[in-house]
Amino acid sequence: MKKLVTEWLKIVAGLLVFAFGVHLTIYANIGLAPWDCLGMGIAKHTPLNYGFAMTAVAVTVLLIDILLKERIGFGTIIDALLTGNFVQLFNYLNRLPTNKNTLAGIAIMLTGFVFMALGMCIYMKSQQCCGPRDALLVGLGKRMPKLPIGIVEILLWAVVLLVGYLLGGPVGYGTLISTFGAGLVMQLVYNIIKFEPRKLVHRDVFAVIREIRAAREENTAETVQPEHSAE
Repeated sequence: MKKLVTEWLKIVAGLLVFAFGVHLTIYANIGLAPWDCLGMGIAKHTPLNYGFAMTAVAVTVLLIDILLKERIGFGTIIDALLTGNFVQLFNYLNRLPTNKNTLAGIAIMLTGFVFMALGMCIYMKSQQCCGPRDALLVGLGKRMPKLPIGIVEILLWAVVLLVGYLLGGPVGYGTLISTFGAGLVMQLVYNIIKFEPRKLVHRDVFAVIREIRAAREENTAETVQPEHSAE
C-alpha cells in the first residue's frame, strides 16, 4: 500500500510539473498548440464550444488508445481529473504582465516544453498508465520502434495540426514552434536523462486493484498467524 501511495504521489507531482510547462506555453502568448487548434476548428463547425470540443477530442483519443490496446490506469484517471485544474491554478497565480515580446515568448515556450517532458517522465515512471494523449503517443511509438519518441510526437502533432487547420482552426508561428519544437525538446531531455517511455510496463486499474487485495490478504494472514502460534 505504501508503494501504491508513493506512486500516486509521484503521478500528482509529475502532473504538477507538466501543468506548469503547459502554463508557460500559454503565457508565452505566441500562438495555440496543435491540439488547441484542433479544438477551435471543431468548435467552428459544430454547436460545441471550445471546452466541449476539447472534451470530445479527449474522449475520441481515449477510444483510439483502447483500440491500440493501451491500458487505462489510475494515472489516466488522475491525469483527466487534475491536469486541467493544475494549469488553471498556475494561470490564476501568475500575476506577471502579459508577454508581448516575441523572442521572450519563444524562450518561454521552449522552457515550457522542458517542464512538460520532465513532468511526463515523472508520472510515467509510476507505471500506472498515461493520460489519453500521452497514451496515444506511446501507443504509436510502439508501432514505430525505430523512430525516436520525440519524432513520433512531431508526426502526431503535425497530423493534429493539419486536421485543425483544415477545419479552420487558428495557426500562428507559435503553433508551428509547438508542432516541431515540443518533440525535439522532449527527445533532447529524454536523451539526457536516458528515459524511454516505450520500455515501461504499465499496470491498469484492475492490476492495481489486485495488488491492493493481495496486500490486504497478506496483512490479514500476518495478523492471524501469531494467534495460531500462541495456541
